Amino acid sequence: MPKQNFKVCLCWRRIFKTRVVEPPPDVKIAFNRFSQSGTMTVDDLLTFLIAHQGENNATKEDAQAIFDSLKHLNIFHRKGLHIEAFFRYLLGDHNLAHPPSSKVHHDMTAPLAHYFLFTGHNSYLTGNQVISASSVEPIKDALLRGVRVIELDLWPNSKGDDVEIRHGGTLTSPVDLQKCLQAIRENAFHASQYPVVITFEDHLNPNLQKKVAKMVIETFGDMLYRSETENMQQFPSPESLKKRILISTKPPKEYLGENRGDGSETESGRNPSGVGEHFPDEDEENTVVQYRQLIAIHAGKLKGGLENWLSDDPMKVRRLSLSEQELENAIRTYATKIVRFTQRNLLRVYPKGTRLDSSNYNPFVGWMHGAQMVAFNMQGYGKYLWIMQGMFKANGGCGYVKKPDFLLQRGENDEVFNPNSPLEVKTVMRVKVILGEGWHQDFHHTAFDRYSPPDFYTRIGIAGVPEDKDVKQTAIIEDEWLPVWDEDFEFLIRVPELAVLRIQVLEYDTTGRPDFGGQTSLPVSELRTGIRTVPLCDKKGNRYKHVRLLLRINFGRPYDL
Repeated sequence: MPKQNFKVCLCWRRIFKTRVVEPPPDVKIAFNRFSQSGTMTVDDLLTFLIAHQGENNATKEDAQAIFDSLKHLNIFHRKGLHIEAFFRYLLGDHNLAHPPSSKVHHDMTAPLAHYFLFTGHNSYLTGNQVISASSVEPIKDALLRGVRVIELDLWPNSKGDDVEIRHGGTLTSPVDLQKCLQAIRENAFHASQYPVVITFEDHLNPNLQKKVAKMVIETFGDMLYRSETENMQQFPSPESLKKRILISTKPPKEYLGENRGDGSETESGRNPSGVGEHFPDEDEENTVVQYRQLIAIHAGKLKGGLENWLSDDPMKVRRLSLSEQELENAIRTYATKIVRFTQRNLLRVYPKGTRLDSSNYNPFVGWMHGAQMVAFNMQGYGKYLWIMQGMFKANGGCGYVKKPDFLLQRGENDEVFNPNSPLEVKTVMRVKVILGEGWHQDFHHTAFDRYSPPDFYTRIGIAGVPEDKDVKQTAIIEDEWLPVWDEDFEFLIRVPELAVLRIQVLEYDTTGRPDFGGQTSLPVSELRTGIRTVPLCDKKGNRYKHVRLLLRINFGRPYDL
């Protein structure tokens, strides 16, 4: 058996035996049940896929493809799978809990307002909101990860004769607008064929707006979607907008002829209270015609307070932007009014101005009230960004997730869903964390501890509406690269459509701060049942080559408790 040495000092080394992980009891039980005389044939494997894994549509061709994928292994036998090959299949990419190759399966023919959109905030920034550089690289990366809404802040350059992208009122460096537009054109539809929305935060005079219009038209050409009417009664569908670019903005307040007492919806230079707005319909009359015709999704707040902002005009749809703080204040009084507004109109939520470190906020506050564009800083990492990435792995990773029916329906008396009402448990999710592997291949042997193998434990939980939030933890397995936990957990879920399974592996450290060993977030509504493998990712969301967990996942009805 191989051994691993850890040098403590010149005259002392710690030596640990390394082992090969063996099939755990769950795997042995499944293999013995579906195999014959220690061998699993293609027909046996097909029966396993249907009866044990819940793949009701599996075919003999699917089983044969799994057989073919194992032929390179020395443990493969022509007559069928022995338990070692079966175990390697279960840990392989043919047995993922959430396959990345899953296709778009939501109805994509409904209006845009019926979907959650993968939305970025200040998409050009490479780091924090104060002194980081602006670049096209974060825009490219976001689009290649499936982000469908890109935000650009338009400002005059120092000479006032050209347009640059920067975070106004900060020390962030600018990037050229043309470079950003070109990066969007070249990368918009690699990860998804569904439309990309560019939100402009506009601080330009009419001459520069005209220049922007010329750039946008020349860059995007026929890709650019322009509505035949300024007052759309309903947004078009994602299906009808495939491979199209939409511009969403409103004209700036700074250069309007009249000096009105209301404020601006823009995040840069906004007034402290964040209230008060221009009249979008009247202001647009002062904007150059070429620029106004670019706007596919009109944005703006109506005059008055929050109740007016959330008014639903049956003759015109629009986009409204609220900060996370404004939304949190609004839901105390206007929860159902927000749900009603978002059934036809778009609501964008953006991080509060004090998030100078480019951190993020709880996205479920917006999603539970129907907000389609929950805008996130994509350049960092952390719990909420991991949840956002997990949410948009759903529906084939196309960047559009259909909102649950309860957010779109109206009752006999025109009533809508009330997010503040108590919720009943809809499903019980049972997860067994069986084992993990791959760290010794993807990490240096002293990456976690200089003097011994790592002490891994797993945190697993549900992110979702407040009643569904739950986190559990396995035991710590000491001095082991191949930890076997074999622990069962149960989660009661009230809104499975919005629930995300969060998994994080940590390494216990005696200093009190655990070391990071991988993470992933997956949409509960699309998880496959049975014994499944879950590859883990780094902090940025990039998948490790070998690190993964083996889980057993099952769902039950509440009355099965």
